[in-house]
Amino acid sequence: MLRRLYDWTMSLADHPKALWALAAVAFIEASIFPIPPDVLMIPMVLAAPRRAWLIALVATVASVIGGLAGYVIGHFFFEGLGRPILEALGKGDEIEAFNARFNGVGFWAVLIAGVTPFPFKVITIMSGWTAMPLGTFVVTAIIARSLRFFVVAGLLWAFGAPIRDFIEKRLGLVFTLFVLILLGGFYLVRFL
Repeated sequence: MLRRLYDWTMSLADHPKALWALAAVAFIEASIFPIPPDVLMIPMVLAAPRRAWLIALVATVASVIGGLAGYVIGHFFFEGLGRPILEALGKGDEIEAFNARFNGVGFWAVLIAGVTPFPFKVITIMSGWTAMPLGTFVVTAIIARSLRFFVVAGLLWAFGAPIRDFIEKRLGLVFTLFVLILLGGFYLVRFL
């Protein structure tokens, strides 16, 4: 089933309305869809390198709006079902402690999930569930998704088809290293 979804997504790259398809995939990936928009974005940029920045922008905007949908899902699903269940199980007191811990690192959780292959939808839903400040969520999601999509588009624009295999095989590693370097830089600035 996952392979069929991947093949279907790849076939959308050649469609005349590919930008709309990318927007739809990026939107629903941020809240419920299992296929990242990169699989559609990569062939689109390779097919039309002059549109790389537009393609990255569409993916970013749609993903952030989809992230807001995930936030809403987390917020309303938890309040309607999750909280009463946890309170009935005697775990109501632990909810606030978890929310405080998550929101204490929420910026980093959204940033890391937004630039790595970690499912962004998990963090968008958790952000709504813990009532992370909406402004923090939106700003961080914009930064994270911009980094992810514009870096991929930039690499494809600059290096073309040869970079495609590298990106597809090592995307997780590249962004994980990027996050580690970013965190190391913040650590050095803060403690040195």
